[in-house]
Amino acid sequence: MSNTKSIFPKNFLWGGATAANQLEGAYLEDGRGLSVADALPGGKDRFKIVASPDFNFELDESKYVYPNHKGIDHYHRYKEDIALFAKMGFKVYRLSIAWSRIFPNGDETTPNEAGLAFYDNVFDECLKYGIEPVVTISHYEMPLHLAKEYGGWGNRKLVDFYERYAKVVLERYHTKVNYWMTFNEINSALHFPVMSQGLVMKTGAGSKQTIYQGLHHQFLASSKAVKIAHDLNPDLKVGCMIIYATTYAYDSNPINHLKALEYNQAFNFYCADVQAKGEYPHYAKRIWKEENVTLDIHDGDLALLKAYPVDYVGFSYYMSTVVTTDEDVMAKSEGNLLSGVSNPFLEASEWGWQIDPLGLRLALNELYGRYQKPLFIVENGLGAKDMLDENNFVEDDYRIDYLRSHIEAMGEAIGDGVDLMGYTPWGCIDLVSASTGEMSKRYGFIYVDLDDNIEGSGNRYEKKSFNWYKKVIETNGSDLA
Repeated sequence: MSNTKSIFPKNFLWGGATAANQLEGAYLEDGRGLSVADALPGGKDRFKIVASPDFNFELDESKYVYPNHKGIDHYHRYKEDIALFAKMGFKVYRLSIAWSRIFPNGDETTPNEAGLAFYDNVFDECLKYGIEPVVTISHYEMPLHLAKEYGGWGNRKLVDFYERYAKVVLERYHTKVNYWMTFNEINSALHFPVMSQGLVMKTGAGSKQTIYQGLHHQFLASSKAVKIAHDLNPDLKVGCMIIYATTYAYDSNPINHLKALEYNQAFNFYCADVQAKGEYPHYAKRIWKEENVTLDIHDGDLALLKAYPVDYVGFSYYMSTVVTTDEDVMAKSEGNLLSGVSNPFLEASEWGWQIDPLGLRLALNELYGRYQKPLFIVENGLGAKDMLDENNFVEDDYRIDYLRSHIEAMGEAIGDGVDLMGYTPWGCIDLVSASTGEMSKRYGFIYVDLDDNIEGSGNRYEKKSFNWYKKVIETNGSDLA
């Protein structure tokens, strides 16, 4: 695309995305309780540690670094950070509320007023600059008490706890926040249930029965949140949010195309089918049979799902994947913690995530064709080891190239007829990586001077991509040079 009339809608929602547990820090301030994210050690082996049969969220400060405890101190520096977002021209800012700031243990009946007041201040600061908040109600930060004492989302009691939490935040903020999402990357439970469902091996992380039952409970909770929101204001928009990885068959062998179809159904579509269409898809019974799952569905559950589907489909897109039935060919790939065969036609990031902008155009067409609901790309970006030079500047042309190619793919999809609401690249400011627990895996337009031990000045510096993205927003995507 060139300096011509933009193909992006006039009201397109340009912005950036973060998550409370990865940037706020202040993990025990003002009445906040511990979350599951607070109990995850930093480093590339964090999920190997968590996958141990003995792991039970026991914090050991003498043995591990817990980067989430400090984050980038956004809790105290949110005004500075939001001012930088405003300088880039953000129309929206996607963030999450830390559940344990509102209900420290998750099962209280009275919320923590100090936590509620903090988000009032954050939203007011956004609105001061004309930035609309886009809020994820639960983003990998379940109160630790709910995981340890109740067994996470495998326990139906969490539906009531979530409903109470959602009611509190929706009633408090519905005049300030128009766009909501119920769960972050809900389908990630099929790959790393510790963050999505609060499950460890002792409580069912290795059990498909527990995971799928947990998803059923999350679907119910999501529908309850949609009902609360629409009862408050029918114009509020509540979306689901999934990881989407465009999936290719390894070759033209029909058996591998069947494998790709089944992977798409089980991972890319299962959750969104329920949340966007309001019912379990036709292939669900096959999956349950293959995984030896028998769902405990109560009277009224299916009617609730049908009555309150989401208004839009939000998703993260970082990479595509390739699948085959040949176990000798299949190899573990570090693509958003998803397994798959390396694609020889694609380049990869420093962390092995395969870069596939055309796959985003395919994803947008597949999702819109399936749901006929507005789509919102709420995560997309390149993790890299940015180097700050002697002028406190980062020449991140590699990030600009990545984002440009994906924005071009978005434009092509809009030309295909896709209804795309907006785009909030991930980690608009450097924060703690969810996949590795590191600061050195950076995504932001803004460099934060902290290392993997969360030591450093914490100063913020604009990268080259900062002004590039500012121009993209100013021209509504017509100038990507």
